[in-house]
Amino acid sequence: MTKKNLLLTILATSVIAVFAIIALMPFFFLFISSFKAGSEMIRNGLQFKFDFQNYNLANYALIKTERDGIYLKWYLNSIIIMIIQVGAGLFFSSLVGYGLAKYKFRGRNIIFILVLMVMMVPVEILILPLYKEINSFKMIDTYAGVVLPFIVPATGIFFFRQFCSGLPTEIMESGRIDGCSEFGIFFKLMMPIMLPAYGAMTILLAMGSWNSMVWPMIVLRTSEMQTLPIGLQSLLTPYGNNYDLLLSGAVMSVIPIMIIFLLNQKTFIAGMSAGSVKG
Repeated sequence: MTKKNLLLTILATSVIAVFAIIALMPFFFLFISSFKAGSEMIRNGLQFKFDFQNYNLANYALIKTERDGIYLKWYLNSIIIMIIQVGAGLFFSSLVGYGLAKYKFRGRNIIFILVLMVMMVPVEILILPLYKEINSFKMIDTYAGVVLPFIVPATGIFFFRQFCSGLPTEIMESGRIDGCSEFGIFFKLMMPIMLPAYGAMTILLAMGSWNSMVWPMIVLRTSEMQTLPIGLQSLLTPYGNNYDLLLSGAVMSVIPIMIIFLLNQKTFIAGMSAGSVKG
């Protein structure tokens, strides 16, 4: 490596490190504040001066004891909805994207255009018709009511379609010669090659489901069925704010997404780069 390239590498690394520190600073203060009483943070605000003698785990004890462990119910609801939404979304969107990319049939381009149109429409515009549909199906205040309208994400279809367009068709031909069915070709031959795409979409779909608030707030009525974003928001009211549970709960809410990202970070990078370019 030449001296010029070394200097550019150091400069680029330094700039990235600075931006990373800036991005992580709010979470750092949130994590530190979760060990203090909520009233103290309101009174003194965020400070660079840390008094570790006053830090304790009282806020985290509220996760289990506050209102009969209501936070754990919110947490479990979010995890269940995320697992269903991510699992079903990956399965159906990969099937549709693969079909649009690898099979020639009448109306294929029209379907793809419709997928693009759905991606362009804001979710807020669809809330009223979706609510009427879910209400007619008697799915209000159920997991199915939250998951069903978004079980086949248009973003996932588009991403898998672009990714599968770059996969070699010869693999499909060899599978047919060996007597493999079309579903067998997909599950046995193509799906292992699509692992980078699955890793990338797992992170994106998980983040979208975990942070979703508007639609679950409309569908879910009872406090026991609420998801984590709705539950944490309910701690802020005009009549009093429970910052003790809010701070510790916000820190705990980051853990599932961090785990999913750490497990899929390599495939996420590979999938995003491969899926953005048609080979």
